[in-house]
Amino acid sequence: MSISKTIIKPVSIIVIMCLLASLTATISSASYSPPFTTLRIGLSMGANVVPSANLRNADGMGRGFEFGYFDSNRNFVTLDAWTDVTGITMLMDRNMVWNQSLDEGRGQYREGTSGDVVVGCFHVQLNAGYGTFAEAKEEADKRQGAFVRYQSNQQQPFLVLIGQHTTRAGAESAISSMGLSGASVNAGTANTITITATGTNNIIFEFDRETTPLGIMPRPIGSEKTETWYKGYRYNGGFQYSRRGGADLTVIQMVNVEDYVKGILPYEMNNSWPIEALKAQALCARTYAMSHLNRHNSDGADMCVLEHCQVYRGRGAANARTDQAVDETAGLYVTYGDRLAQTFYASTNGGASENVENVWSESLPYLRGVVDPYEADIIPRVSNYYWRITYTPAQLTERLRNRITGFNLSTVASLRVSKYSPTGNAIEVTVTDVNGRSMTLSRRSQLLAGLGTPTMRFDIGNASWGPGSIFANEPSQPVSPGSEYFGIGGNGVTTAVPGNTMYAITGAGNTTTVDGETTTGGSTNGMVNGVFVINGAGNGHQIGMSQWGAFSMAHFHNKNFEDIIYFYFTGVQITNTR
Repeated sequence: MSISKTIIKPVSIIVIMCLLASLTATISSASYSPPFTTLRIGLSMGANVVPSANLRNADGMGRGFEFGYFDSNRNFVTLDAWTDVTGITMLMDRNMVWNQSLDEGRGQYREGTSGDVVVGCFHVQLNAGYGTFAEAKEEADKRQGAFVRYQSNQQQPFLVLIGQHTTRAGAESAISSMGLSGASVNAGTANTITITATGTNNIIFEFDRETTPLGIMPRPIGSEKTETWYKGYRYNGGFQYSRRGGADLTVIQMVNVEDYVKGILPYEMNNSWPIEALKAQALCARTYAMSHLNRHNSDGADMCVLEHCQVYRGRGAANARTDQAVDETAGLYVTYGDRLAQTFYASTNGGASENVENVWSESLPYLRGVVDPYEADIIPRVSNYYWRITYTPAQLTERLRNRITGFNLSTVASLRVSKYSPTGNAIEVTVTDVNGRSMTLSRRSQLLAGLGTPTMRFDIGNASWGPGSIFANEPSQPVSPGSEYFGIGGNGVTTAVPGNTMYAITGAGNTTTVDGETTTGGSTNGMVNGVFVINGAGNGHQIGMSQWGAFSMAHFHNKNFEDIIYFYFTGVQITNTR
């Protein structure tokens, strides 16, 4: 199919309307069972590890913290160790100085020995060990500046430590001055994590369980769910801390999958959108997360908090509407056979999604391109839905040389779409230089790198607004973007047709595009007035669900979340694991 300018002649065509029909299917019983109900979300990891990490109970949403670790099933195991301090900081067991101005005014400890608040890493250790936290705390409470340390390689793992000093000599002097026979100096290990009351040198607890990270759970008030502040965001669930290789702290959130989806939904989709669109987004987000377990396993996480995975910021923008969407779809996953589907989604597709193998490499039977008539209704709401990119020959040549491996052509003389997919997306573009040599760009990665297009929904060399330009009878009578056009059914009824690509049913019952006649208005080399002109629509990878398409289906067409999922993901099931 060519998506250059076309003339639609007044012939008898039955325009396909089945895309707008109700897409009904049932929710199946469980053919998939999640291996975990808790996800590991990397809040600070990799290049973003931190020297210290503050936690604070949200007002009325917690009463201190409990210390322990998470087992191999991601369940919290308490050490029966706790504090009622509502603002605590985890830091490396090194000499650390508090600076209130750091971390956007929230304050942070950094290595050093000079400052108003210094936490030293040398402590006096009493010679007795204890089997429980309660026993050790009872002894610690008898001494000023004493606290409990958990050290798993001890037969009696709970130790009592006193004070904090910046040098070993200072700790040894304290032993002498206190007359503590048998006491020793404890300077921790590369795994030790110290917990203080935030902004003070008051040590609450120390943890060293060799390679097992420290686990912290907020203590609830009654049966209310806890919320905890970390770096300006409020989160449900618990937290995990490790010093990987003895370095700064890696901070992982341990959160129930449904609470995780509640922390994604208002950041991946507007929290005021139709409830059925929000439900479809919740289903995609939940399935995507569970199908990408261990994606960041080298940092001890399943998912990050960025667009690389899914945007996750906790409770900040969540409201009753987004929570309702998650609660009403809890335990539902998109499956294909007995496996989770890859539920990709993006803002818009420009009028058609695409087969995954034409965008990335792997072919999946449920990630098939579909013509999307629903986006036509939201065009006025989306800024830059239609876009144009222009390059001079010199600019395009330089860009291709810098961004496409193996590109060694001379100055570009011609740029044309050499292959369209059945849904009308450009999947191959041929570049020809002034010497007649050519190179073909394919798949989204090359097209995006080489041409800078936000989607594969584009044409080249037309002065009009872009792909799928529809003309009524003559090329001098274009149908402008967003205009309505109509199909006449076999019963003579005229029906409005959304979208900018026409489709018809052949005598064999197959769906085909209505090409009409190609005009000669477009250039043959991709240039208009001396520059290469690329006109296109949409913004996203075009795989899976269009978020704005989901909005349209729910808002304008009264579709439910099942309709949305079954429209964008071919042949899938919605599986109930509850």
